[in-house]
Amino acid sequence: MSRADTEPPGGAATEGQAGLDDDAAPLVPPEVMAQSLGDYARAQVLRIKGGESGVLPVIFALIVITVIFQTISPHHVFLTAGNVINLLQQSAVFAVLGMAEIFVLLLGEIDLSIGYVGPAIGGAITIQLVQPVTTDWPWWAAISISLLGCALVGATWGTLVTRLRLPSFIVTLGGLLIFNGVLLIILAYGPFSGYPSLNGRGGNLRGVYDLMWGHVTPLAGWIVMIVLVGLFSTAIFVKDSRRRQSGLVAPPLSLTLIKIGFTAAVGIVVVVVSNLNRAHIGKLQGVPWFVFVVLGVLALWTFLLQRTRFGRYIYAIGGNAEAARRAGIDVAMIKTMAFVLCAVTAGIAGILYGSQLGGMSNNVPGGQLVLYAVAAAVIGGTSLFGGRGRMSHAILGGLMIGAITNGLGLEGLQVQWQFIVTGAVLLFAVIVDSVTRRGWGSGSGNRG
Repeated sequence: MSRADTEPPGGAATEGQAGLDDDAAPLVPPEVMAQSLGDYARAQVLRIKGGESGVLPVIFALIVITVIFQTISPHHVFLTAGNVINLLQQSAVFAVLGMAEIFVLLLGEIDLSIGYVGPAIGGAITIQLVQPVTTDWPWWAAISISLLGCALVGATWGTLVTRLRLPSFIVTLGGLLIFNGVLLIILAYGPFSGYPSLNGRGGNLRGVYDLMWGHVTPLAGWIVMIVLVGLFSTAIFVKDSRRRQSGLVAPPLSLTLIKIGFTAAVGIVVVVVSNLNRAHIGKLQGVPWFVFVVLGVLALWTFLLQRTRFGRYIYAIGGNAEAARRAGIDVAMIKTMAFVLCAVTAGIAGILYGSQLGGMSNNVPGGQLVLYAVAAAVIGGTSLFGGRGRMSHAILGGLMIGAITNGLGLEGLQVQWQFIVTGAVLLFAVIVDSVTRRGWGSGSGNRG
């Protein structure tokens, strides 16, 4: 894991660092000082040799898992259009929950309650409010109220952790138990079916149901993809160009173009696969709505962490809370806001989960969901010790867990094997994180 991957952009670089010896640990990552694609590649090699492998292990693991499951799956269905969309759907909840957990993991804290806060407050309340036989609220109003409830829960946890100095592990473990009970109480009011009726009633219910099961037309998918890739390309190109014009360090132009090309390639693949007919009878084509929901959450929270003062404060507190406090940062307020954002994001995941199930029931595996959330963040590359991580790590980790769950399901293996394999992957990720941190500590010691 590199510091360039985890520290917010915009840090000032000092002159004279280019002349450091290869054996000395530079004050800024060597790839930041690279002036050409060759320099950047050599810097990446040095990072890997130094134990900072970044997201390469999880990307390599995803490739290996894909090849294995495609080879051994019955009739090689793992990479068929229908199964790829199923895999992405399974991964969506894990990825959004992982993004929620990253807010507190960056601070060196943890939130164990989101596995039930999300489904209970986010999912169950939303589904109840849009029922045509009860309140029949507009779907957007129901979602807004449920996310506000999640924010209040997060503010409560943050206040207990920061003002009373209670361990976040204990506070949120208690929250997990509390909202397991709250979910059962809410469910007692019923009904909690998320399936729209066939007689045309339940338009607001369909708005929630379509979050996971709805899709845009093939043409709309292409248009949205072109717009999103265009916006991303413009943003990254303008940012790097301004830095070069201002005499600041920036990635080589060729690397910027490679990033843009890779993003466009991923977008094209997603749209092409989604536009293939996935139905056994009739037609089912188009990019699912949940893809845009996950991308929207990713873009919003990435901007918040990487391009705002609030994000820089989170990284500073996670790196050294006492130093951040002495620098004038309101540590208690930032931590409380992080718990709020964690709970709100968990609420979004809970809504997606309810949409995926077509309702809500009393057998929600909240404990399993929160463990998968932590696993998605850590497997993707976020540190359990605070200060290092990006929202994109939850996407990679969520895809990893989704691929394992999907692939083993195709093999007909029982759920215990999903737990064993996912746990082994998580353990490996934590070992890599620990070894990397030791490497950093040795590097710091070499500086004297």
